[in-house]
Amino acid sequence: MQQFTVPQFIDVEDKIVGPLSVRQFIILIVAGGLTALCYKLFDFSLFIVSGIILIMSGACFAFVKVRGLNLASFLLVMFQTLSRPSLRVWNKVPELEPIDPSEIPHKPKPLESNKRYNDSHLNKLALIVDTKGYYSGEDEEGRIYKEGSSLDDMLID
Repeated sequence: MQQFTVPQFIDVEDKIVGPLSVRQFIILIVAGGLTALCYKLFDFSLFIVSGIILIMSGACFAFVKVRGLNLASFLLVMFQTLSRPSLRVWNKVPELEPIDPSEIPHKPKPLESNKRYNDSHLNKLALIVDTKGYYSGEDEEGRIYKEGSSLDDMLID
């Protein structure tokens, strides 16, 4: 039998670019790109303010972990938790109004079978089932039924 090595530490992200994972590297590249775009669009004082905000938020999203989750996953879980109601209320079904019996359509009674089993016949049926139909039972004179005889022959009228 072949043996395989089982990877350990599967919850640790792979370090691709130096000490950075792919996720961290992409977040920092996007933050840097947005800062460069702000340099082209804004004057210098607005660029400094927006650049500091973008670089700090990019660093937070790339490196900060809260309770083992990265910041983006934590904020998503927090938003989902806050958007759900915290109080669960059971809405009781209102009571129905009483119905006049004359408005109820007549239902036919189920047909009752006139045929009844007694203990000896139930034992014979159990024997037929246990022998998978090989033994089909006997009549009152002791004659054995042939295979394929109907089970209705075992009923008392």
